[in-house]
Amino acid sequence: MAQKNGKTLVNINKLSKLFPVGQGIFGKADSFVHAVSDFNLQIKVGESVGLVGESGCGKTTTGKLITRLLDPTTGNILMDTEEGPVDIALLKGKEMKTFRRRVQMIFQDPYESMNPRMTIFDTVAEPLNVQGIGSMSDRETMVADLLETVDLVPASSFLFRYPHELSGGQRQRVAIARALIIKPDFVVADEPTSMLDVSVRTGVMNLMQDLADQFDVTYLYITHDLAVARYMCDRIGVMYLGKIVEIGETEDLLHNPKHPYTQALLSAVPVPDPTYTRNPIKISGGITKPVDPPPQCRFYNRCPLADEYCKTHDHPPRKEITPNHYVACYHA
Repeated sequence: MAQKNGKTLVNINKLSKLFPVGQGIFGKADSFVHAVSDFNLQIKVGESVGLVGESGCGKTTTGKLITRLLDPTTGNILMDTEEGPVDIALLKGKEMKTFRRRVQMIFQDPYESMNPRMTIFDTVAEPLNVQGIGSMSDRETMVADLLETVDLVPASSFLFRYPHELSGGQRQRVAIARALIIKPDFVVADEPTSMLDVSVRTGVMNLMQDLADQFDVTYLYITHDLAVARYMCDRIGVMYLGKIVEIGETEDLLHNPKHPYTQALLSAVPVPDPTYTRNPIKISGGITKPVDPPPQCRFYNRCPLADEYCKTHDHPPRKEITPNHYVACYHA
């Protein structure tokens, strides 16, 4: 990964995003979906941090908040600059345009994230046009060089093709090139390999790791696949209903999970050994609806360890159980 110096690049504090549902008699919403709730995370320079969890737990919404594709309801997203930390959540106008040069996003679906009427050159060069970087000849050179870097070779055969003429893996490489063309410091990758054939996933993951080294990129890697998270990430945060319930260094978390939800996720991962057996973690029901959740532990209704204390107290704060391994559970 990119060179690490121990310095915090992104510091997220009490980030929340509420989506209104239903309306009261005066037209105001009377209920809210708590997509992201009191979310806290620090990401250091050069790190690759993974967010894992079931569909609907708030991973993608978190990524869109950090990149300001969505505006947060409350909270701070502090990003380190030469002048000191700047709150991304408050940026507007020219400041926001400058911020866009430092933070980019790779989307999950390489079929939907591109304009079918734009050539590959226009797609990759668009951030350069928006930011006013280089002349037309400069942009042609920069785009061609980057297409070569992401293994779309020879670049001349791809520049003026359209997205429908490319395979899924090639389209995702174009999406990666588009995100990196303005040399950002921080990239949010939202399940960039989940819609690709298994045969090309490893190649794209290796490419992203190589590019992190080459361009000094810090990643927030969103995925539902623990195997992918293990391959790509230095640390993993496990999300449930808008909150991180456990976070730690990758190998420590996978070999020593403490939260019942993390244990359940790991118990569902298939093991390529027909003689291996393990006891499944008994959690009940499906994912709880995030509409106006009670203040108690978000996992209370499904947790095999839940008791009266969990029922009568607010969602547990994260506590450090081993160095750099934090769990939000009263019984961990």
